Amino acid sequence: MQVPLFFMENVQENFISLPAEESKHCIRVLRLTTNHRVDVTDGTGNLFKTIIHEANPKETVLKVENRIHYPETHPFRIHIAVAPTKNINRFEWFLEKATEIGIDEITPVICENSERDILKTDRLKRVMIAAMKQSIKYRMPKLNEPVAFTTFLEQAETSNAFIAWCNNDVTHSLANACRKNKNTVVLIGPEGDFSNEEAQMAIHKGFAPVSLGSSRLRTETAALVACHTVHIIHQIMHTE
Repeated sequence: MQVPLFFMENVQENFISLPAEESKHCIRVLRLTTNHRVDVTDGTGNLFKTIIHEANPKETVLKVENRIHYPETHPFRIHIAVAPTKNINRFEWFLEKATEIGIDEITPVICENSERDILKTDRLKRVMIAAMKQSIKYRMPKLNEPVAFTTFLEQAETSNAFIAWCNNDVTHSLANACRKNKNTVVLIGPEGDFSNEEAQMAIHKGFAPVSLGSSRLRTETAALVACHTVHIIHQIMHTE
C-alpha cells in the first residue's frame, strides 16, 4: 500500500496535529490507526515521514521520524496569468491539471471581457492541495488574489513574457518564442479574448504576442496548453 500524503502548513515541531478535514480522511476514510506510516508535506518542498501517534478523526497527531527536503525540479518558474472563467468548475479544472503537470504561480486577471471578477481563493486552494497530494508533489503553486489587467502589467516580470492573443496576424508560436531555463509568464484572456487595447498595452510593456496553435481553445484549455508547452520545450532540451 502506498503511504498516503497529507498537507500541513508551517510544520515546526516533532509532532503534527492534522486539521479536522485531513484527520477525518485519515481515520474514517483510509481507516488508518496508531503506528501506521503517513507522509506530510508543507508545500515548500519538505516531506515529513511520520507515524500516527494518536488516531482521532477530529485531530490526528503524527510523530515525525524523518524530514526530507526536495529542491526545485526545474531551473525556471512558470507563471500563468489567466482570466477566470464564468463557469468556476472550468477554472478549478485548470488549477487541478496545472498543479498535476507542474506550475509555480497563477494570477487571475480581470480583463475588459471577463465574465467573472470574484473568486473564493480558499476553495481554489483546496482544489490545488488535493491535486498536489494526488500527484505526489511537495510544492504548492502560489495562487494570487485576482487583480486588474492593468495592475498585473505594472507588476509582471517581462524578460520572458507572452500574451496568447487570438489575432490572425499572430503566427509566432509559444514553443518557438519561449526561451529555455528562463522564468516564463503567459497571459491568457477570457472567452471573448483580450480587447485590442489590452493586447497593445501588453505588447508595449514587453509581452510578446504568441499563438497556441490553429484551434480555438477555451480559456482553461489555453492556459493548460501554455503550461504544458513550457514543460515540453524543456523536456526536449534535456533529451537532445
